[in-house]
Amino acid sequence: QLQLVESGGGLVQPGGSLRLSCAASGFTLDYYAIGWFRQAPGKEREGVSCISRAGGSTNYADSVKGRFTISRDNAKNTVYLQMNSLKPEDTAVYYCARARGSCRWSIYSYDNWGQGTQVTVSS
Repeated sequence: QLQLVESGGGLVQPGGSLRLSCAASGFTLDYYAIGWFRQAPGKEREGVSCISRAGGSTNYADSVKGRFTISRDNAKNTVYLQMNSLKPEDTAVYYCARARGSCRWSIYSYDNWGQGTQVTVSS
């Protein structure tokens, strides 16, 4: 059964760090670009970062550039999102998703989504 499972969310103080994981099962991760999205209450889901199949290309939203790093370990079928210097505005449910093709910011370019993990940045 094809599945993406996010983990690593939690409550962190401003300026802190978290590492999210996206574990894939039921398909070979190597063949797909993977994106991270987030959705805050009352807001639309927005793209945060995306990594190409081989990991040679990465993309970041302007709001997270220089603070977040996406990486992948295809041997472990897992994609990571390292989040540093977290801000209260980073508070959201974070989702990973499998791209239909190359990295895109549109949610319609992704065909399978995880259930999400909550990230709360607050003092």
